[in-house]
Amino acid sequence: MAAFECGHYFFITFAYIILITMNICIVCGARPNFIKVAPVIRAIESAKAQGKDLSYKLVYSGSEDDPTLEGSLFEDLEIRRPDVYLGATCQNLNELTGEVMASFEIYLQQTPTDTVIVVDDLASTMATAIVTKKQGLRLVHLAAGTRSFDISMPKEINRLVIDGLSDILFTAGISNNSIATREGAELSKVYMVGNVLIDNLRYNRNRIVKPAMMDSLGLVEKQYVVFTLNRKALISNRKNLLSMIEAVDRNRGEVKIIAPLRGLAKEAVEACQQIIGHQVLTIIEPLSYLEFYYFTANALGIMTDSGNVAEEATFNQVPCITLNSYTEHEETVSLGTNVLVGEDAEQLGEALAKMVSGTWKESSLPDRWDGRSAERIVQILMEE
Repeated sequence: MAAFECGHYFFITFAYIILITMNICIVCGARPNFIKVAPVIRAIESAKAQGKDLSYKLVYSGSEDDPTLEGSLFEDLEIRRPDVYLGATCQNLNELTGEVMASFEIYLQQTPTDTVIVVDDLASTMATAIVTKKQGLRLVHLAAGTRSFDISMPKEINRLVIDGLSDILFTAGISNNSIATREGAELSKVYMVGNVLIDNLRYNRNRIVKPAMMDSLGLVEKQYVVFTLNRKALISNRKNLLSMIEAVDRNRGEVKIIAPLRGLAKEAVEACQQIIGHQVLTIIEPLSYLEFYYFTANALGIMTDSGNVAEEATFNQVPCITLNSYTEHEETVSLGTNVLVGEDAEQLGEALAKMVSGTWKESSLPDRWDGRSAERIVQILMEE
């Protein structure tokens, strides 16, 4: 009996440790992912400070010398740099998926992990999701339930696969919840925690930094428009991009359009402006996170193809034109400051004319944009 009791004692002790110890792996595949996971990391650190037995590793699918990960990003977000770099750098999505899967499998085999958190809908996100479930680990999808309903888009396939595999789906809004449940996800694993991106904005509101270039360019708050460009479909269609920039030129009035651009986007815009014969957009170097926050929060308006930028615009109550036919967060349109114009130059021009004339629509903040999404996420992870 004593031996049995001793063995039973150790069994109970071991089970207790498993219940209270959580080893989390947080995977990022691109710069915007770090912005979304930063509040979760801070919430984990806060829970640890309160005596909760949590640990985490931050994994980046790319390389350590990725130029998009400027040194100030992690300082601005107040998180550490990635613990592990998987080193995948392929441009071909299928090759990239294979590289990430192979490297992440080795990582999981060598690193104690209970839960893997993935973000958004990149090819690298899908790759790590597949490997996680093949290893029998709990998979958590942050910013789940987003859809374009266009199956020809690679990201749409990624979303379907990731959501389908995930054990817990953290959504930002009611529309995302509805999508997840309509596609068969059990209600018990879908949680509307709110928009975690907004946690950063509330956290950093008093830390934002006015960019020095605003003074050098003579920019005054609420008297300039920000233009960002990232989508490959927009960049590669030079003829349509030219039409869109011409529409901007016709409808901007005396307002300066400032474009923080790099790489292929910068090259494409510069080529279009050479054809036009004069500068429509003033191109500047990309800004740090806290500088970009100040710059967009104090703009007259924003033109962008970024869902994240559109969400931030709604939080800051800045008029926003999205150069896309859909949005992952419908509430930025139904309640917020966002308007969709697709890739249509005429619609873009009409929307910009309203923006510069000050006749934009009324707007409000969506539900649960309260800056506590990450707290809810960590609490649920500990309770599940």
